[in-house]
Amino acid sequence: MMHPGRRDTTRSSAAPAVRRRDLLRGTAALGLAAGFVGLADGRTPASAANAFHYPDGVRSPLLFHSPRLEPFRDALPVLPTLRGTALDMTASNGRHRFHRDLPPAPSFGYNGRSHLGPTIEAESGTPSTLTFRNALGRHPFADDIDVTLSGVKKSYGDFPPTSFHLHGSPTAPDSDGHPMRLSWPGQGDVHHFPNSTEACHLWYHDHAMGITRLNVYAGLAGMHLVRDAFDTGRADNPLGLPAGEFENVLVLQEKILTDDGGMNARSTWIVPEGSWEGGSAGDVGVVNGVVWPRMPVARGLYRFRIINADSFSTWNLHLSTRARFWVIGNGGGLLDAPVPTTAVRLAPAERIDVLIDFSGHSPGDLIELRNDEEPVFQAAILGERAMPLFCRFEVGAARGFTGPVPHTLRGGRRQPALLPPLAAPSRTRDVTVSQPYALRMPPAMMTLNNLRWSDPQIETPRQGTIEQWNIINITPDPHPIHLHLVMFRILGRTPLRTLEYQAAHPQPPLGVKWAPSAERFLAGPMAPPAAWERGWKDTVLVPGGSVTRIIVRFPTAEELGFDPDAPFSAAPSMPGARPYPPGAPDPDDAAEMRGYVWHCHLLDHEDHEMMLRYRTLA
Repeated sequence: MMHPGRRDTTRSSAAPAVRRRDLLRGTAALGLAAGFVGLADGRTPASAANAFHYPDGVRSPLLFHSPRLEPFRDALPVLPTLRGTALDMTASNGRHRFHRDLPPAPSFGYNGRSHLGPTIEAESGTPSTLTFRNALGRHPFADDIDVTLSGVKKSYGDFPPTSFHLHGSPTAPDSDGHPMRLSWPGQGDVHHFPNSTEACHLWYHDHAMGITRLNVYAGLAGMHLVRDAFDTGRADNPLGLPAGEFENVLVLQEKILTDDGGMNARSTWIVPEGSWEGGSAGDVGVVNGVVWPRMPVARGLYRFRIINADSFSTWNLHLSTRARFWVIGNGGGLLDAPVPTTAVRLAPAERIDVLIDFSGHSPGDLIELRNDEEPVFQAAILGERAMPLFCRFEVGAARGFTGPVPHTLRGGRRQPALLPPLAAPSRTRDVTVSQPYALRMPPAMMTLNNLRWSDPQIETPRQGTIEQWNIINITPDPHPIHLHLVMFRILGRTPLRTLEYQAAHPQPPLGVKWAPSAERFLAGPMAPPAAWERGWKDTVLVPGGSVTRIIVRFPTAEELGFDPDAPFSAAPSMPGARPYPPGAPDPDDAAEMRGYVWHCHLLDHEDHEMMLRYRTLA
C-alpha cells in the first residue's frame, strides 16, 4: 500500500487506461490535448489566493472551467440536525448559491434545503423509521442524462427517479435503497433502520440506477451519525471528545461551476452533451455547499467528521502548516487509539473522524485544509490538476475546548471494547475490477468480474461465514469499492504484475465472468493498511494494479433481526403515493428482487455497469 501522502505508484503500464479520456485514443484529439495542455488563457490571477488556485495562470482549453472566484468570501455553513425515531425526508428542487459572487442556480436538496440535507443523529440500539418523499421537478442536468445506461429513459429529465440509501447501515433489503426500487415524483418509500451499530459515521445519498452521479452531484446527500453511551455527542461524553460547537461536519466535494452560478456535470467539451463521462473532476472545493469557505475557530481542540462526498476524485488531505492532527475513527466507528498523522488519503464515500488542535496558535492565524493528490494520467493529459483547497480555519482570541487528545478510545474504563483481531476466513473469494475497451460509444465499459448489471452470475456468500475478498484491480486507477449491508476490515494491499496476469488469463468477452486468482502474479509483499484505516469500514480504496484483501463476515438473519435474503418488491412503499407520473416508465411492481449490491463508489463508474448484485444465502 502507498504511503497516504504519495501518489499511486502501483499502476502498471499493462493495465488498460480506458476511462472517459479513452475517447481521445486513436483520434486527433489526443494530439490536440498534448499540444494545448500548456496554453494559457491570457488572464492573470486576481489575487494571491487565486494565484494559489491557478499557480501558473494556465487553464487547459480542452476543459470547462469555473469562473475565477475569491476564496474565503463565505462563512462555512452549519448543516441542521435531524433527530428522532420517526423522521421525514423530502427531496426537492432549489436554487443554491455556491459563492456570494455568483447568483443562485438550480440544484437538489433535502427537507427544504437548496443543496445537501440535514445531519441525521440516531441512537444506537433504537430503531427509527424514515418516510422519504420524492418532490423533484425538472433535473438540473436533464441535458446530461445518457439514455444508453442501464434502464435510463429520456423522461428522467422531467421526472427524476430517486432511491434513498443509508450508506454503511445494516438494513433490511427493502429499506436499503436498492438502485432498482425507484420512487418517482409524487411517490416515496418508508425505510426502517435498526441502528444496530455502535457509534459510527454513516451518510445517506441517492442511489437511483443510471443517474446516481447526477442526483448526488445535484445535491442529494447528507451525513448520518450514530451515537451511543460512550460517544454521546454531549459535552460530558465519557471519551472526553470535543462536542457541541467544537464538533463539526465537513461535507467535501469538487465542482465545476458556470458563470451563471450553476453546476457543470461535464469536464470537457470532447464528450458530447448527453453522453456519459468516466468521471468529472472539479476545479473548486466545496464544503457544506459553499466554495472555499472560512470557519472561525477558538484556540482549542476540535472534532471534524469529514466525508469525501465527491463522485470521482481521491484526495490527500492535509493542513497548510503540515501540522499533525489525529484520526480517531473511520466510517464504522472509533479506532482503539488516536492515530497522529500529517495527511490522509480519502476516496469517494470514505469518512474520517479527526481531531485538530488550534490551542497553540495565535489569534489571527490562518490554516487551510488542502489537497495535493494529482489527477490520474488520463485526466492530466487534458490539463486537469489537483484541486488544491477546501476551506480556511481562522483562529480567534477565545479559548475553546481545553481537554487533551485522549490516549485511548477503546478498552479502558468507560470506553467501548477494543477492536477484535482480524478473523480467520473460511473462504477466499477473488473478484476483479476492469475497464475493457471496445469499438463502441463510449469505448470504456466499467465492470466488476467482467459482468454487466443484468448478468446472472452473482456472488452468493453464506450467512454466518467469514470470507476474504481479494479485489484484483487490473486498471491503472484507484477504485473505492463498497459493499452494502456489511462492515469489513482491511487485511492489506499487494502490487500486481498486471501484464503477466492478463497474458496468463486473457479477458473473455463482456458478460463472461472473469475472476482468476492473482496469487502467482504478485509483485511484492503485502503492505498492511495505514494505521488510520484499521477500523471497521464499508468502502475500501483499491489502488491501480494491485490486489486489496478485506475480511468480511456476512451476518445471519438472527443476528440482524431481519432476513437479509428476503424477497421484496420493486414498488416503493409510501402510503398514498400518487400513480406514476405521465412519461415515467411504469416498472413491473410485482417484480421480485432479493439481496444487495456491491460497486465502485466513483459514481460515474457505478452508473456504467461497475455495480453488481449479491445475495447472502441461509
